[in-house]
Amino acid sequence: MNTDDIGKLYDFSGKSVMLTGGAGVLAGEMACALFGCNARIAIVDRDPALAGPLMRRIEPVGDRAIVVYGDVLKPETIRSAAGEVIRAFGKIDILINAAGGNDPRATSMGRETFFDIPPEALRLVSDLNILGTMIPSQVVGKHMAERGEGVILNISSMNAFRPLTRIAAYSAAKAAVSNFTQWLAVYMAQEISPNIRVNAIAPGFFLTNQNRFLLTDRETGNLTERGKKIIDHTPAGRFGEPEDLLGTVLWLLSPASKFVTGIVVPIDGGFSAYSGV
Repeated sequence: MNTDDIGKLYDFSGKSVMLTGGAGVLAGEMACALFGCNARIAIVDRDPALAGPLMRRIEPVGDRAIVVYGDVLKPETIRSAAGEVIRAFGKIDILINAAGGNDPRATSMGRETFFDIPPEALRLVSDLNILGTMIPSQVVGKHMAERGEGVILNISSMNAFRPLTRIAAYSAAKAAVSNFTQWLAVYMAQEISPNIRVNAIAPGFFLTNQNRFLLTDRETGNLTERGKKIIDHTPAGRFGEPEDLLGTVLWLLSPASKFVTGIVVPIDGGFSAYSGV
């Protein structure tokens, strides 16, 4: 295989990608990369207005990028969103389940303890991450099953490998995403088609809108105590940049990984490999 052949593996011309939670920091970077690799992208978000800055990054979009309303916890909206994407692009080749997150009420921060976390907060974090991955996988996975091919990429977390203190609900939910990724990969390959692949990435510590001021001081920009512990335990010695995800993401979505399914790839600067000694 020569360099031209390798380059063709990462040309997504004619491929249509649906990203849930697509207006987020990390998902947005994936969308831009895929658009740059000639894919058609559909940003699905429960607040489509948040996609404005992303769409401006990829202008002129022509007919290769759309923004669609969809709430991953409301199946009818995801069915509607998928239908809109199929009408616009004719099909969905790739699903990226990037919707997820935590809730401050589901953490044992400050004077709150694990015993004080309200059930509704635990339920919200669990639903957002695991149901928010399973429901789009049902809706778009059925479309892929009818076509006999497709790729699903889930977003797990380093918390699934090494549960962090104070965020029990999020760690448990992301562990469930990793388990579901493996389950769905086997189901699709054995029951539907071996040409439908399911994998996940497990990002380490990236500064996002959700965690920025847990890891850095709002006023000084210096690391918080928690942020310093994370950096001290990350051999690369820094937080991840959104671009750090792209090599793995493009590989898992491309034909270069056509014999890869059911894996969860850490992208963590060595965090999961380091014992602290």
